[in-house]
Amino acid sequence: MTESKTSVSRCGWCGSEPIYVEYHDIEWGVPVRSSRELFELVNLEGAQAGLSWITVLKKRKRYRQVFDQFDPQKMANYDETKRAELLDDAGIIRNKLKVNAFIENSKAYLCMEEEGENFSDFIWDFVNGEPQINSSKAMSDLPAETPVSHAMSKALKKKGFRFVGPTICYAFMQAAGLVNDHTTDCFRWAELQSANS
Repeated sequence: MTESKTSVSRCGWCGSEPIYVEYHDIEWGVPVRSSRELFELVNLEGAQAGLSWITVLKKRKRYRQVFDQFDPQKMANYDETKRAELLDDAGIIRNKLKVNAFIENSKAYLCMEEEGENFSDFIWDFVNGEPQINSSKAMSDLPAETPVSHAMSKALKKKGFRFVGPTICYAFMQAAGLVNDHTTDCFRWAELQSANS
C-alpha cells in the first residue's frame, strides 16, 4: 500500500529511492512480534554498523538466503567452511566480526529459548509490551539512543549478543515498531498511532 504521490509527506530519511520508500511505507515502525523476525532484524541492524541502512536493505534478500532465513538452529551449527563461504560472498557485507556476531547471536538466542525465555517477550518488555509513541516534528529531534536502548544493549550483551550497542538497539527499536519515530508530518505517523491505539 505504498503511496507514490509526490504530495504525500514522508520522513526525510527515506528519500526517493523506491526500495527505501517501500520499506518506509510498509515496514519501518510497524510492531514486529515474531521472535524470529526480531532476531533477523537485530542481526541486520548490527550489520548496518558504520554503514547506511539502505546498504543492508539492498542485501537483505541475499542475507536471508545465505543465513538460512535466519534460522538460529542452523546458524549455530555453521562450521569454518560455512564461515569462509560467507566471507567470500559479495552479496553480503563481508566483515568477519559481523559474520561471526550473527553466529554467536544465534547461540545466544537458542540459549534463551533453552532457558524458557521468549525473545519477543524479552524485547517487548523494555517498552512494557506496547509501542512508544513519539511526536518528533523533524529528523533532527530524533535521538540516536535512549535510556531504554542503553538498558536493552546491556541486557543483550549479558545474554551473549554482539553488535548490539545502544545506537544499534535504538535503530532496532525504531525499525521493529517498539517506538513510532515517524515524524509527525509523515503520513505513517498518524496511521501507526491509530493502529496501535
